[in-house]
Amino acid sequence: MNKIVILNRKKIQLYAVIAAVVILAGAYIGWQQSKPALAPAGGVATKQVLHLTTGEFTAQGDNGKKLETYLFYPGTVVAKKGVPVELRITGINGQSHPFVIEGLDIKGNISKGKTTVVSFTPKEAGIYSIVCQTHADPKTGGPMVGYLVIQ
Repeated sequence: MNKIVILNRKKIQLYAVIAAVVILAGAYIGWQQSKPALAPAGGVATKQVLHLTTGEFTAQGDNGKKLETYLFYPGTVVAKKGVPVELRITGINGQSHPFVIEGLDIKGNISKGKTTVVSFTPKEAGIYSIVCQTHADPKTGGPMVGYLVIQ
């Protein structure tokens, strides 16, 4: 059985605007992360600054029910072992996102319209999950998980 979905001009325009905002936000964040870090004359980096934002996708199901999911953007950030990290997470969507970085004993809370900063020096290489405790499963718009890769 085939299902026909009809999109009117208003929905197409809304989806186009949402896509443009997500693409521009990603491009800006990527541009910020690709800027060369300023290092002291000795060539040793003093800290790594990483940026994440909270995001939300919403849609309406065929039954009229609102569907939503939350995410960290970008989904993965990379840092070097032994170099101090300043992780800046800006709340764009959702009122509050209490989070934990599993394996690093780091906890915090991200609020809409604010930037939460956590500082640490990673001692072990690996992949660490950044997990929102509010949106931990599909029932709550999750899982909202990002990844911190330590090289």
